[in-house]
This record gives sequence, structure tokens and C-alpha cells, in this order.
Amino acid sequence: VLKEQALELLWDTVSENDLRVCLQNLENQGRSALQAQGFANQQVKSLRRLMLRFQGTDSSLPIDFSDKETMRAEFQRQYRQRFGFCYENRPLLAETAIVECFGSEAHTLKALNTVPLNGTGQPELRTRMFSNDAWHDTPVYRRENLSVKQHVDGPAIIIEPTSTIVIEPGWQGELQAGGNVLLKRVLPLQRAFASGTRADPVLLEIFNKLFMSIAEQMGFVLQNTAHSVNIKERLDFSCALFDAGGQLIANAPHIPVHLGSMGESVKALLDKYSASLHPGDVYLLNSPYAGGTHLPDITVVTPVFAQDGPELLFFTASRGHHADVGGISPGSMPANSRHIEEEGVISEGLKIVDQGHFQEATLRNWLGSGLYPARNPEQNLADLQAQIAANEKGTKELLNMVASYSLPVVQAYMHYVQDNAEACVRAVLARLSDGAFVYAMDDGAKIAVAITVDRVKRRARIDFSGTSRQLPNNFNAPAAVCKAAVLYVFRTLVQDDIPLNAGCMKPLEIIIPDGSLLNPCYPAAVVAGNVETSQYIVDALYGALGVLAASQGTMNNFTFGNDRYQYYETICGGAGAGDSFDGCNAVQTHMTNSRITDPEVLELRFPVLLQEFSIRNGSGGAGRSQGGDGVVRRIQFLEPMTAGILSSHRVLPPFGIRGGKPGKPGVNTVIRSNGRVEMVPGCAEIEVDPGDAVQIETPGGGGFGWIKK
Repeated sequence: VLKEQALELLWDTVSENDLRVCLQNLENQGRSALQAQGFANQQVKSLRRLMLRFQGTDSSLPIDFSDKETMRAEFQRQYRQRFGFCYENRPLLAETAIVECFGSEAHTLKALNTVPLNGTGQPELRTRMFSNDAWHDTPVYRRENLSVKQHVDGPAIIIEPTSTIVIEPGWQGELQAGGNVLLKRVLPLQRAFASGTRADPVLLEIFNKLFMSIAEQMGFVLQNTAHSVNIKERLDFSCALFDAGGQLIANAPHIPVHLGSMGESVKALLDKYSASLHPGDVYLLNSPYAGGTHLPDITVVTPVFAQDGPELLFFTASRGHHADVGGISPGSMPANSRHIEEEGVISEGLKIVDQGHFQEATLRNWLGSGLYPARNPEQNLADLQAQIAANEKGTKELLNMVASYSLPVVQAYMHYVQDNAEACVRAVLARLSDGAFVYAMDDGAKIAVAITVDRVKRRARIDFSGTSRQLPNNFNAPAAVCKAAVLYVFRTLVQDDIPLNAGCMKPLEIIIPDGSLLNPCYPAAVVAGNVETSQYIVDALYGALGVLAASQGTMNNFTFGNDRYQYYETICGGAGAGDSFDGCNAVQTHMTNSRITDPEVLELRFPVLLQEFSIRNGSGGAGRSQGGDGVVRRIQFLEPMTAGILSSHRVLPPFGIRGGKPGKPGVNTVIRSNGRVEMVPGCAEIEVDPGDAVQIETPGGGGFGWIKK
């Protein structure tokens, strides 16, 4: 029986006796409920806990009841363990009192000793067993004929009615009094080489999965502890592991545009702060001129040091899209920004945890800085703390791995997984041919790419010379975004199950002209470069390789908000078709992998109604393989707000390939409360009143191949 009572009491003002009385009342209720079920009072046990949290935070922790000072110390220990820092002077709240009561019938369990004390101990027969690349003459025992403490040297087989135990050469089994067979190695394992001195195929696969698993665990922590809808519900975040040089080792399958570019942020941090990194430090950065993508994507980086010394071993990092970081529009995705400061607050490296101490005042000052400060710093702080916690989880798991396998082995396999990824990409390059593609954008700019493949050396040169110069709008994409798109494309061509890591880039030479729209100079606006231009780059690369028609080629970035609410979402569309497959309908494509917010959550957290979310039938391009269809999404507003749309392929359609037809362009409209319909361009800011609705019809994917008549 579980009994709870909400408290919401300041820790320093509530007495220990009051807490004890509250818990005793809950325990009395629980005991009464169990006694009504027939349990005697002496058969009931109880567990008393308090849920404690820092004032102004969402994360409460269960603490076993004892004296107040012990409980405070235990809460601080658990909080530091989970989040990687602890507040110094923030008030503590007793949020909830919890008592669990357990009723159990007492029985004396008599152990049944079925193990004979004086078995014959002789084998029933002998057979041949193959082990360690050789055949062995092997005795076969019946388990019931073994005697207690009898040693059985391998190779041997022990059989019983429900199982078979195989004892390998070099191992020994011992039957214990409780009936278990204890196995232990008695001869040292003979190895041709020391572990970590060269890649073992089995260990390579194990470490591939281990590194990936750690990044995934970081993602679970971030999702569960974040506050904003954008991170908690839409999963617009990414987590990854890096070696001490900032090379990407492994990532969870989160947002591709984050993952391929996050390493540039880690390297930028190393360049600036390598001499001043300490255990317990955590840094923040979001500058597109220091490895960032656009300002709402804030990267939190944690250096990981050896437990017994000052040696820097790894980095853990998480990147989350924050619902608002300032700028001229709520949601920080302005349609008409021309200068980077119009898109929000910016940092090339800010220490937010100093040797375990959370720098709240520093963070608040940063969020409140600039010409257009963040509108909801409390939400930013909550999400940043979740990112710190995610990094802390990765740190602990990496150090656990080191404790299990040793540092030299872990570091060796960090290199081996990159070497394996490099070999997989080189194998793909041996099958590719040269190609070139010029992709026109809605605003008249163009992305030009030429791919030159050296099949003998299994290398490729990806040259973006000929791409338009830096633009006066916000479709400029930082070089990190362009590199992320290249990494993504070539990783998708690899059929092997490998982590996306820095090894994939080693056979590739990327040329991005300075001052172009793919490598802009300060103070270029870049908010659309990350979300829109990245999609153009991917499709241009696939077009040059001739393997895939264009996807919808946009993320259909939709924002709305005011001083109280800020919301951002990307909207799915049609995927491009390939040689032997149709494009998918209504999916997030290529450089985004986020969810759409559930209607119930959207309408609960914001004053809006989701009127329609359906497939836009017939919007995919025709071909031997059909392009995927886009969607229709219509949201009605219940309060006055500013809405914004940042989208592409509203003028030019996504291309088909090898005779396939293009997909249909997208359409943006506002449906006013009086029924009037207004067309909206691809990039626009709209003032909406109660009853107005914004409808977004997303593009379809291109078709592949001629239709046979």
C-alpha cells in the first residue's frame, strides 16, 4: 500500500517532528488498509521517504527519512551524482511525504538438499568435443552422480534433465553444497596478442555497441529531465562521445545536423580553453563561428578526466534546440533576420559549472545580454541543467568502461571504431563514380558541388566551389553544417551497422570557399542555414551521386509565441524515391529526426487547437519509384500571438531524378477568423488573432526513373 501527501514546505522552516508526525499518519493509514486484508500488525513493514527538490526546479529525489541534516546531505549527494553539480544556497523544499507498507505471511523455508554427499563421481561415457580450434576427448558426467566439493576439470560435460553444462579446457567446475556448479579458470588464457594491441572483431563489435549505448543513455536522461516541449516531447536534441582530441567516437541516432557538427564545437572549446580545463567543469557554446549551427542549438560540453589524476581522457556533449534564446521573434527562428544578433544571445564558450559549482548568476547574465535577450530564462536554465545531467551520465559510464576494460584498451578501441568506419566508407568509394550537381534555391542562390572519386586510393574530393556567395538573408550555413551534411550522406551509403563517427570523414576532402553561403563570415545571419540550407546540401550530394531524388528539402520551421509562450516545431513531408524503393509519406527527412508534438501535449501547454494533420495526397513526384507525399497541418490560435514560418521549396519543387517527376512545392496560408485566406511566402512573420489559423502544406519528394509505357 502506497500513501502520499503533498507538502511543498520550505526545509528550513519545517520541524523534524512535524515531518515525523505526517509520515506516522500515512503509515497508520497504510497499516489499517493491510490489516483490513487480513495481515496482523507484526506482519507489516513500512518504508518512509520524503521527495525533496531545490526551489525553482522540477527534479525531486526520494530520500529515506532520518534526521534533517542527514537527509539534506543525502539529497545533495544524490543531486550531485545525478546532475554533476549542486546548488550552494538555493532553498530546499519538502515536496511530498511517501510511506510504503508491505504485508507478508511469515513462513519458515526449509532448504531441500538434493545433492548427494557421496556420489560415485565417475563419468557415464566419453565423447569428442570441439573447442579452441581442436577436438578433445571429453568425459560426460551425470549431475546426480557428482559428490559435493568434487572438482571436474575441463574439457568436460555435465548433464541433467533440464540443462547441460560445458566446461571448456582451462576451466574447472566444483559442485557446491547448495547444488550450484562453480566454474573458475585454472589455466591462464593463451593469447596471440595482448588485448588492445590490435582490433579483435568480437571486441570491436562490443565496443561499437558500448559507445552507442552510452550516447543513448545520455539521451534518455536528457529527455526525462528536460522541461521544454521542444526537448522533452519533440526530442530535438543529440548526445555524443568524443576522444580527448575532440574526434567524434559515437552518437545516438538523434539529429544528424547536430551530430556531424558537434565535434567542431568541442574542437573550438579545446582551442580556446585547453590549458584551463579542470575536473567538474562544464562549458556552453552556440556560436556558428565556433562549431555551432544556429543560436537556438546550445551545446553543453563536459571534459572527462581520469578518476585518479589530471589526465584529460574524453568529452561528453549534448546539443539541444532551446525554444527561445532571444532575437527579434519569439522562438528565435526569425524569418527576416539579417545580423546574427537579431537571432538571439551568442557565446563561443561560457563556463556554466566551475569544478562542480553551478554558475547560475553567470548564466542568467548571459541569457539577459545582447540587443534581444532570451524571453524565458527559467526554461533555458531547466533544459541546460538537463543537458549537464546527460553529460554526467555519459561521464560515469565512460569511467565505468575504463574500470572494466582498462584505459589503454578503451582508448585503443576508440581508434579502432574510427578505423573501421573509415574502412567501410572507403569500400563504398570504390564503387562510386564522379558527379556534379547545381541546386537552385527559392531565393535565386545556388549550391554547386562536384564529387571526384579516386577508386584506386579510395578517396573522394567534395568541392563546393561555384556555390553562391554569402547571402544578405539568414540562409547562410556555417561550415560545420556543410561538413555534417557530407558526413551524413556518406554514412547513409554504408550498409554496415557502424556508429557515425569521425572515421567516416578521413577518406573525404571537403572544399568550402570562404565567404560563401556554406562558410559565411561574421556577422552573417544563419538561422535558416542549419535547418533549410543543410537539406539543400544533402539533396545536391545525392543528386551528384545519382542515387536519390530530392526529399521535401525543408524542415518547415514553424514558430509562435509571445512573452509568455514560445513554441517551435519542424513539420514532416515527402521523402525522395530511389532505384528500388518509393519515398516515404509524411516523415522527417535527412538532417532532422525530431518528433512532432502530440496533439494533447500541444493543446495542454499552449493556447492553440490542432485542426488538421493529414497526408497531402498526390504531392509526391511520379516515376518508376514514387516520391513520398507531404502533409497538411493547420493550427488555430486562441490568443493573439506572433507566428513565423521559415521554409523552402515554396517556389521551386524538389527535383526528380533519372526521369522521375518533381514533387509538389509547399504552400503556406493564413485563414482568418472571418474566412479570408491569405497566401504566405516561404519566409514570413505573421500576427494572428484569436480564431485565426495557419495552414502549412509541405512539399512532396521527387520521383525516380522513367515510367514504363
